[in-house]
Amino acid sequence: MEQSNQFNSEKFSIKQQYLTPFERKELQKILEQEDLSKKYRQRIQIMLLADERKTQSQICKLLNCSRVTVRHWILVAKSGEVHNWNAFPLGRPKTVDDRYRERLKELISYSPKAFGYPFRRWTAQWLSKHLAKELGIEVGVRHINRLLKDMGLSTRLGGNREEGR
Repeated sequence: MEQSNQFNSEKFSIKQQYLTPFERKELQKILEQEDLSKKYRQRIQIMLLADERKTQSQICKLLNCSRVTVRHWILVAKSGEVHNWNAFPLGRPKTVDDRYRERLKELISYSPKAFGYPFRRWTAQWLSKHLAKELGIEVGVRHINRLLKDMGLSTRLGGNREEGR
């Protein structure tokens, strides 16, 4: 808590360089939320401290975080993307699991029309979109094609699919 007291006491004392007064005020307001996760709090603090002309090294010491993290969030502030402080998910991206593979295998055996789509054949892009919506795991088109190939399947095979199935 001592760090946050020191941090808050400095908020109006130094000329700002990246943030507009509105952005600064909004970020400070968000910092006051008690249920804000530690990582989101750190992102905001990095941008505010950078705006107060603190160096990367100073911010790393104050917040006990890596230079890579500090550099990234300073760049976000510099580029005017402050409003994206919570747009990047925390932690590692979700990975494809057995459930994802099974659902992919199942989907490829049915016509997309069975799921309300107007087309007759799946594409890797539509499989990716559908599975992201259904399972919450976003996977690129190349990876979808790789998974299909590993399972011996393809979006190009479609001769044995039934219209509704």
